[in-house]
Amino acid sequence: MTGPRVLRRDEWDRWYDNLIRAFGGLPESDEERAAWHSVTEFDRSLGVWDGDAPVGTAGAFSFRITVPGGAQVRAAGVTMVSVAATHRRRGVLTSMMRRQLDDVRSWGEPLAVLTASEPAIYGRFGYGAATFQLAAEIDTGRAGLSVPAGTDDVRLRYAAPADVLDACEAVYARLAADRPGMIARPAGWERLPLLDAAGMRDGASPLQCVVAERDGAVTGYARFRVKPSWDTGGAEGTVVLSDLDALDPVSAAALWRFLFGIDLTSSLNVRMRPVDDAWQYLVSDIRRCRPRLRDALYVRLVDVGAALAARTYQAPVDVVFEVEDAFCPWNAGRWRLSGDAKGASCERTSDPADLALSVRELGAAYLGGVPLTGLAAAGRVGELRRGALAEASVGFGATVAPWLPHGF
Repeated sequence: MTGPRVLRRDEWDRWYDNLIRAFGGLPESDEERAAWHSVTEFDRSLGVWDGDAPVGTAGAFSFRITVPGGAQVRAAGVTMVSVAATHRRRGVLTSMMRRQLDDVRSWGEPLAVLTASEPAIYGRFGYGAATFQLAAEIDTGRAGLSVPAGTDDVRLRYAAPADVLDACEAVYARLAADRPGMIARPAGWERLPLLDAAGMRDGASPLQCVVAERDGAVTGYARFRVKPSWDTGGAEGTVVLSDLDALDPVSAAALWRFLFGIDLTSSLNVRMRPVDDAWQYLVSDIRRCRPRLRDALYVRLVDVGAALAARTYQAPVDVVFEVEDAFCPWNAGRWRLSGDAKGASCERTSDPADLALSVRELGAAYLGGVPLTGLAAAGRVGELRRGALAEASVGFGATVAPWLPHGF
C-alpha cells in the first residue's frame, strides 16, 4: 500500500468510484458526476493505493471564506474523504490528513474547513464545529406570517433557474461578503445548485425558481421543488426549499410568504438555513415549525497567527493563548492576540498565558458562532487570568450567525 500521492487525471473515475462506494454505493447521474469532475482540483487531490486499487481519497478545494470583519480568507475546502471498508484502522485516514495539512501549510492557506459525515472523526485532527444550520418542517396551514411594511411592493416572478443564474449569483456574492462562514464561490460553482437529476428529487417536481425584484433589480430568489400529495381530506403537498437569499427584509419576507402560500401544499421543508434566519421572527407559532439544529462547517486553524490576525474583533481584545496542537505542532505554544473592529495582530510571545485551549476550540470559536464561555463551561478552555475569558469571548463574537449555505 502506498502513502498518499497526488491524483492523476486518468485515475479520477476509479478514485471517485471508491468514494461513492464508501458513502453507500448509490450511483450518481451523469450530470452529477460530470459536475463534480469539473470542480475537482487534481493537484490538490490525494489518493492511497493498494496495488492498482484506490483505497483512500481526499481533496481540497481552493476556497475563500468570509470571516468576522468581512475579509475573505484563503481556506482549503477539505472534501471527498473516504477510506475503503477493507482498509479501515490501518492509518489510511491519518496519513491523508497528515499529508493534506502539510500541503495546506505549504500553500500559505491559514485555514482548512470541512463538513463531516461523522462528527467524531475530525476532532483528533484539530477541527472544531464552528457553524450550525437550522432545519424545519413548517405546518404552513397553522403557522402564519406577519410581514413588514413594504412587502407588497416587491414583485415576484417565476423564471427558469438557468435564465436568472447570473442575477441570483450576484445576490449570493453580496451576502457572502458580509456573513462569516459563507464561501466566495469559485467560477463554475454557481452551477452546482442547479443540479436537478431525477434521482435528486425524491418524488418532487423539477427545480423551480422565483425571483424578487425592486425597482427593476433582482433583490432575492428562492429555488424549490413541490412534492404533491393527496389524501381523503384533500391536497397536502410539500414545498421543499433548496435556496433562498435576499438583500433586504421585505424581499426576504415576500419570498417566504410566497412559499407559505403555494396552492395545494400544507407544509414547507427547509434545511441548511442560518440559525438566525428571518422566517423564525415572522411566524405566528414557532412550535408548528419543529426547528432543529445540526453541526455544519468544521474549522481548523492551520496557521494560528495568520488566521487570528485575518479577522476582526467586535470588542477590543489583548489576550495570550496557550495553544495545544499535537497534530500540527508548529501551532503549539503561546500567542498574543491584540485586536478590535479595525484589525488585529497575533504573534508568538513568552508572556504568561491568559487562556489555555487546543486548536480545536480556536477553530470552533473562530467564526463567532460558538462562544469561548460555552467551551470553558464544558471544560475545554481554561482561564488563567481573571477576566480574560469574558474579554476574549465578547471579542470573538459576530453580529450575525456564521453560516455555510451548501455542502462541498
